Amino acid sequence: MSRRTLLGASAPRASCLDLWRKKNDRLVGQAKEVMTQKCGLRRQQVIQDILEGLRGLLYSLQGLPAAVPILPLELTVTCNFIILRVSLTQSFTEDQAQGIQQALKRVLETQEQLGPRSEQGLRELWVSVLHASSLLPDLLPTLHLLAGLQAALWLSTDHLGDLALLLQTLNGTQSRASEDLLLLLKTWSPPVVESDAPLILQDAKGLRDILLTAFAFRQGLQELITGSLPKALSSLQEAASSRCSRPVLAQVYTALGNCLRKMGNPQRALLYLIAALKEGSSWGPPLLEASRLYRQLGNTTAELESLELLAEALSVTHSSEAPQILIEVELLLPQPDPASPLHCGTQSQVKHLLASRCLQMGRAEGAAEHYLDLLALLLDGSEPRFSPPSCPPGPCMPEVFLEAAIALIEAGRAQDALTVCEELLSRTSFLLPKMPRSWEDVRKGTKELPHCPLWVSAAHLLQGQAWVQLRAQKEAVSEFSRCLELLFRVMPKDKDQGAASNCEQGCRSDVALQHLRAAALISRGLEWVASGQDTKALQDFLLSVQICPGLSHCTWKHT
Repeated sequence: MSRRTLLGASAPRASCLDLWRKKNDRLVGQAKEVMTQKCGLRRQQVIQDILEGLRGLLYSLQGLPAAVPILPLELTVTCNFIILRVSLTQSFTEDQAQGIQQALKRVLETQEQLGPRSEQGLRELWVSVLHASSLLPDLLPTLHLLAGLQAALWLSTDHLGDLALLLQTLNGTQSRASEDLLLLLKTWSPPVVESDAPLILQDAKGLRDILLTAFAFRQGLQELITGSLPKALSSLQEAASSRCSRPVLAQVYTALGNCLRKMGNPQRALLYLIAALKEGSSWGPPLLEASRLYRQLGNTTAELESLELLAEALSVTHSSEAPQILIEVELLLPQPDPASPLHCGTQSQVKHLLASRCLQMGRAEGAAEHYLDLLALLLDGSEPRFSPPSCPPGPCMPEVFLEAAIALIEAGRAQDALTVCEELLSRTSFLLPKMPRSWEDVRKGTKELPHCPLWVSAAHLLQGQAWVQLRAQKEAVSEFSRCLELLFRVMPKDKDQGAASNCEQGCRSDVALQHLRAAALISRGLEWVASGQDTKALQDFLLSVQICPGLSHCTWKHT
C-alpha cells in the first residue's frame, strides 16, 4: 500500500516516534494510577499535569507535516487528550469539537484530499475520512475511538441526525431503514486494538457500550415524560441490561418503577424501587417514587414514611466520590427536569410535600410539626425573599406561613398559630397599598409581590380563627374586621378583562379575593351569633351569600 505524505515530507525518525510513544504510554499509565486515588487538590493537580503533558505531546506531533507513519500515535494522543479533558471538565465543549476536526483534517492531508474541502463541517469531514480510511487500515482502531468521542459529543448536545449519519457510515449502511440509533449502536463493531499499539485511556468498544446505555436511558426518560409508556419500558429495560455503573442502574430502576406504576403494575414497580435503593447511595428519587406509589395504592402510612425518609436523606451531605478519568454514562445524561422521575427536589420542597400531605390526610399534629421544621429550615441563615413561586408545585414563603398557621390551628395550637401569623405580618404589612385600588393596579404596582394583600388578609383571618379557639371573642371579631377592611380596599378587576393568567402559579386573584371575603364574613357572623347579636350576624351572612354563594353554603354546612 502506498503511503503518501503532504509535500513529500518524510516520516520522523523511529527514535523520535519511540520517545513520543513512551511519553504517551507513561502519561496514560499515570492517569490510570490516579483513578484509584481519593478526590482532593493533589489528585486534581496530577490530572492537570497529565493533561498538560498530553497537550504538549500533541503540539509536537501536529507541528510536523501530516504523515501516515505518525498518524496512529497522533490520533491516539488526540483521543487521550480529549477523554481526559472531558472527564476533567465533566462536559463537552467547542474545544473538543475543534480537536476532532483538526484530527480529521490531518488524516485527509496525508491522502492529499483536503484542498477545497478544508471548510467542510464535522459531518462532511467524517464521511470523507471514513471513506479514505479504507486505504489506511492501520488507522481504523483509533479512527473508531475518535468516532466514539464524536458520537458522545453529538449525543450530549442532541445532534441525533448527525450521530445517525456517523453510525451509518461506520457500519457501511446508508438506507433510511437503518436510522434507529439503538440498532445502529448495537450494530457498530469497532476493530480490535493491536496489543503493540500505543496505550489509550478508553477503548472504542467500551465507549460504544456507554453510548448504547446512555442513549437507551435518555430515550426511555423522554418517552416516559411524553407518555409513551410501552416504548419507555422497552428503552429502559435495554438500558438496564447494558453496561451500567451502580448509581446509573439505580436511576434506571427508579425510572422503570415510575413507568410500571403509570402502567398500572404497582407490584413490579415496587420491586424495581427496592432494587434502586439497594444499588445506589442517592436514595432521593426512588423514595419519592415510592411515596407516589403508596399514595396511588392508598397506603397513607407508607407514603408518609417514604417522604420522611426522603427528607432525612436529603439532609445528609454525601462526600463526593472521585470522578472517573473516563467518559461514563453519567456524563451523557441530561440534568433531570421537574417532569423527570429522577428529580426529587430540595429538602425544603420535600418537607413541604410531607407537611401538606399530613394536613390533607387529617394528621394535624404531624403537619404542624413538619411545617414548623420547614419554617426553621427556610428561615435559617439570610432572610428569605418573599416572592411567588417560579413554577408549580411549590408555594411561596408567605403561603408556607399561612399553611403552617392552618395546621397549628387544626392541631389545637392556637397560640403558636398567632405567633406564625405575627411573623408573616411583620414581614409583609408594610408592603400593602394605602388607598383602595383595583386588583389589576395592585398587581402592577407591587411587581414582585402581587398577592401581598391576600397574604396579609389571610393572616388576619387565621388570627381570628386562633382567637376563636382561645375563646377570645373580642380579639377574634377585631381580626375578622381587619381582614375585611383590607379585602374591601382591593376591588376586583373588570370581569371583561379575563382571568388573571399571570397569577395562576400562586393565588387566583379574584377567586381568592371573593373566597377570603366570604370566609371572613361567615367567621365574624358566627361570633356575632355567639354573642347574641343576630342582626349583625344576618348582615354578614347575607353579604357572604352575595359574594360567594358556593363557599358560604359549604362553610355553613360544616360549621
